[in-house]
Amino acid sequence: MCTMQVDTVLVLFCVCLMGVSGRSAHQRGDKLETYKQSRSRRETSRMDDGGAHSKTASPILKRGPDMTKSPMTKSEQLLRIDDHDFTMRPAFGGPPIPVGVDVQVESLDTISEVDMDFTMTLYLRHYWKDERLSFTSTNNQSMTFDSRLAKKIWVPDMFFVHSKRSFIHDTTTDNVMLRVYPDGNVLYSLRVTVTAMCNMDLSRFPLDTQTCSLEIESYAYTDDDLMLYWKKGNESLNTDERISLSQFLIQKFHTTTKLAFYSSTGWYNRLYIHFTLRRHVFFFLLQTYFPATLMVMLSWVSFWIDRRAVPARVPLGITTVLTMSTIITGVNASMPRVSYIKAVDIYLWVSFVFVFLSVIEYAAVNYLSTVQERKERKLRERLPCTCGIGNPDDAMCDPQITGYTTMDVNSIGNYGTAGNYGMPENGGRQERMFAQVVLGDPQLTGQP
Repeated sequence: MCTMQVDTVLVLFCVCLMGVSGRSAHQRGDKLETYKQSRSRRETSRMDDGGAHSKTASPILKRGPDMTKSPMTKSEQLLRIDDHDFTMRPAFGGPPIPVGVDVQVESLDTISEVDMDFTMTLYLRHYWKDERLSFTSTNNQSMTFDSRLAKKIWVPDMFFVHSKRSFIHDTTTDNVMLRVYPDGNVLYSLRVTVTAMCNMDLSRFPLDTQTCSLEIESYAYTDDDLMLYWKKGNESLNTDERISLSQFLIQKFHTTTKLAFYSSTGWYNRLYIHFTLRRHVFFFLLQTYFPATLMVMLSWVSFWIDRRAVPARVPLGITTVLTMSTIITGVNASMPRVSYIKAVDIYLWVSFVFVFLSVIEYAAVNYLSTVQERKERKLRERLPCTCGIGNPDDAMCDPQITGYTTMDVNSIGNYGTAGNYGMPENGGRQERMFAQVVLGDPQLTGQP
């Protein structure tokens, strides 16, 4: 009986302890929850105070959100790329789609007379409207993309007529820009370097003026499907003011539009970029004309050198001829092998002829002088006597041989005292006169 009472007391005591501990735990939980709620309210109040403070401190007002810039909306879904077939041109089956073009010339790199071409770097921009790309925008803002989207939609298939090499710059990525407006207008821009053919007329080189053209055309679409035009006329072509060339002066740029016909496919719209170049002549004056003139003047110096100074005149003439040949070869090495004569060729070859004739002149003078001396020497050997003998009749010999009488000789060679036919003071001159008289006789010289 006593044992049962003790057990009952212990059980009641344990129940009392558990109730007290439960109430304390519940009270602690209520206090923790109350602390968390108060802390959350304090943090919220601080954030509200900070936001109000930032709004009052910053003078810049935030713009409203634009759905086109929302990261939650994919651009391809907004443009409905998958809902249309972009292998077909816009408004297929209807009138031709107008595509406006404008060009910004960045640089005119090289112009080669040998290859008959030029290299140009430019920004090529296309403008057209594609209703399939229209989208909704709250503030009418456009969207800009790179080359990845340009490969998924329709773009004009332009190419450069008569181009030899061309490429789109790809550093650091492809230099392609695509801008789409909410109403469906599209701007497509490329940065391109092209090397195209330029037919040059070098007949007046280096005083020539050249006009080269860059031609743009659609490859697949005729004028029934695509109407290509300059967007702002002649103002569609802009150039960098810093463009300069070493040999040419750029006079002007202008644009034209024509139709090109192909017998197999039809008529195509073609855009032309014309630029006129005038060559700088000062370089050729220093490198070609002035040295050639000096060589001609140097060849004339040999006319003042004694004809008997063979070692002096021959090297001078040969040197000027070789120098002119080097100048002509150097000029032709940098020029194409055209079938007509250029202005510089006329000047150089005339100069070469002058130099060559100076050498021929010395050779002719030397030859004629040698023949003259040989004839005089043979005449002195054939005559039985020479001038300077006391008796002039003996000196003149037989008239049947010489063909001259004593009176003729007296009238020609009377150089001493009157009537004195002894040794004259100027005996050498009298001897030369006598030799000339004898050489003029056909019977003595044997000429017909």
